[in-house]
Amino acid sequence: MDYKRITLLCGHYGSGKTNIAVNMAMDLKKQYDNTVIADLDIVNPYFRTKDSKDVLEQAGIRLVASQYAGTNLDIPAMPQEMYSLTDDRSIKAILDIGGDDRGALALGRLAPSIRKEGDYEMLMVINRYRPLTRDAASTIEVMREIEYAGGIPFTGLINNSNLGDETTAQVVLDSVDYAEEVARASGLPLVCTTVEKSLYEELSDKLERLFPLTLQPKIR
Repeated sequence: MDYKRITLLCGHYGSGKTNIAVNMAMDLKKQYDNTVIADLDIVNPYFRTKDSKDVLEQAGIRLVASQYAGTNLDIPAMPQEMYSLTDDRSIKAILDIGGDDRGALALGRLAPSIRKEGDYEMLMVINRYRPLTRDAASTIEVMREIEYAGGIPFTGLINNSNLGDETTAQVVLDSVDYAEEVARASGLPLVCTTVEKSLYEELSDKLERLFPLTLQPKIR
């Protein structure tokens, strides 16, 4: 994939954005040495980018994360280091943003600088098989809530429709019409479809812009 200086990943709870963020950081590191991954998902204590801290450190990827992850603060504090994402333009960063509008509040503090620089992608991770994003209309409703709270408009979509360990190639193929409908209704491009790496070869000649994922042990 081609990356802007800052790539932001948002999505409803359980969409799979955290696993994608880790995989994208690993992919970006192959292209650009000064790679950072930032965990702004201050709401969800169960699926955390920092769960992959050891894997990221071994790859030479710096992790920036709030010490208040998983607390009940309405507008959680961010470490001062988080502002280096906008101040230091020598880095390329992947940002894992919290699900829904409440999770996107932390992003609002960085939004003015990110928008002013203009070198970013704001990607919505969509999953047809999650209860509150089963159709295009409900998915776009979630998107608009996140945009309003975070202060940055979306620029593209990632189709990460899956059923966890029960995902088959057909499960992914069955999500294509949904993803295309969300793209048409939102006016946003479908940047890629993600698949667990064991399904990649089976789907590589059926779908364009596939992005293979290695599932991290603690964030399946």
